[in-house]
Amino acid sequence: MISLLKILAIAVYSCLMASLSILCVPFVKGEDTLFKIFRGFAKGVLSIGGVEVSVTGAEHLQRGSHYIYIGNHASLFDIPAVVAGIPDNVRFVYKKELNNVPIFGWAMKITGYNIAIDRAKAHDAMQSIDQIAARLQKGASVMLFPEGTRTPDGMLKQFKRGPFNLAAKARIPVVPVAINGSYEVLSRHSWKITPGRISLVIGEPITSPQANGRDTELELRDNVHEVIQKNLVRG
Repeated sequence: MISLLKILAIAVYSCLMASLSILCVPFVKGEDTLFKIFRGFAKGVLSIGGVEVSVTGAEHLQRGSHYIYIGNHASLFDIPAVVAGIPDNVRFVYKKELNNVPIFGWAMKITGYNIAIDRAKAHDAMQSIDQIAARLQKGASVMLFPEGTRTPDGMLKQFKRGPFNLAAKARIPVVPVAINGSYEVLSRHSWKITPGRISLVIGEPITSPQANGRDTELELRDNVHEVIQKNLVRG
């Protein structure tokens, strides 16, 4: 019952924050304000869930630089933990069809802060990667979950190649982020929210390979996977 009340509270709170972001769009001159709303939303969700976030390795990030953050994905709480914890204006790539979700999806589409991608069509997906790369080169940071979906058992899965193809095109550093504890807070096959702590372990930035270098992209993928695996806490 308590978890159901928390989920309802998070849903209502999300709608309120999404509505606020839509109302702010005509008055916002830069993206910093939108990110402050996004971070406020994330902290609120964590507070409702009874979740604390700790961060290790933030000293590896240079102020004013931008990165492609790569992390493991175990829970719906991963995104608010990353937004609240990483000291950077982090965007997310999401499925374009989420734009049709009332209020919350509309807010993502109207604000344009996070990045929509059409993964159903290969050609459109490739075009989206080029567009995201161009946006990153202008000074944006993005968080990607290369497992493709939340792990069903809490274990790190194989990474898909797409995020590392993006890294090669954008030519900006990749930062491995190990997310610990989120699976215990809310796993993929449960709606029970268990209060606890999520710890983020930020690894050192890894230089991206040059574009069109398949072997080096795969090497980057394996290196990032190894760092995240090493920094994950085994239960």
